[in-house]
Amino acid sequence: MNISFDLDSTLIPNGKEFETEKVNIIAKYFGIEEIRKGTSELISHLQSEGHKIHIYTTSFRTKRKIRLTLKYYGIKINRIINQTKNQKVLKSMNINSSKYPTAFDFDIHIDDSKGVGIEGQKFNFKVIIIEPTDKNWIEKIKYEIKNVG
Repeated sequence: MNISFDLDSTLIPNGKEFETEKVNIIAKYFGIEEIRKGTSELISHLQSEGHKIHIYTTSFRTKRKIRLTLKYYGIKINRIINQTKNQKVLKSMNINSSKYPTAFDFDIHIDDSKGVGIEGQKFNFKVIIIEPTDKNWIEKIKYEIKNVG
């Protein structure tokens, strides 16, 4: 299955809404961002089950910057869709939505935004909404992916 993750408030904090992995001073100097504690293990687990992992964000971060941050934590992902690519593709499809994972062949998208959840219902794509403060977010994702259908 092709699984996409949002970044802001899902894997990368917008404040102190969840516990993060430690980043050393040199990594910070190179722009490495903190990620949600447990992200590496979750992604590794999903990949070991045969899933392909992607990033789908409305952030304008460059693909290079996103890959560099994830690589620091030992995370390899397949594709990155940032806002530049997202806007271009959705405009060409005449889709008026902040995200539309189907356009990129993503089977399920994981996000913190309730709005993306509403868009999922409207445009018929599967989405798992994770609250930034949810301490059991990893178990919820594993459960939902196992029971998607």
